[in-house]
Amino acid sequence: MNHPDLSQITDYLYLSSLPKDEHAGHIYSLGIRLVISMPLCRPPSIYRQEPFQFIHCPAFDSPITPIPQFILRRGVHRALPVIDEQEHAVLVHCRAGVHRSVAMACCILITKGCTSENAMKLVKEKRDKADPYAGYIRKRIEIFESNWNK
Repeated sequence: MNHPDLSQITDYLYLSSLPKDEHAGHIYSLGIRLVISMPLCRPPSIYRQEPFQFIHCPAFDSPITPIPQFILRRGVHRALPVIDEQEHAVLVHCRAGVHRSVAMACCILITKGCTSENAMKLVKEKRDKADPYAGYIRKRIEIFESNWNK
């Protein structure tokens, strides 16, 4: 079995590209119980059923069609109880694990006390291919932070 394209950001947060069926056991063994799916397509059905919880937060990866703030809030509100109450980890994925999932991961980190700048820095440090500094992604993260802190 090849290894999943998976990066641990914190003890409660992971980022990846679109996961494959064959990686479900490994993903579960990491304590991941919620999968937040960001691409328009859904991951294999194994991630959309027990023992995983699942939420589809579809978004385009385009400067012309930025990720809606309600999509980011929806993912965050689903992740927080899993992290805080159930004490499990969350996997956020998009097609390549570069933009959409990175934005969502940064927003989750903001709700846990990071500034947007620290969240982007941490994600970039933990996942080389992550690009939170792409202008249209960074702006979504910063807007989320501003709205969250109001």
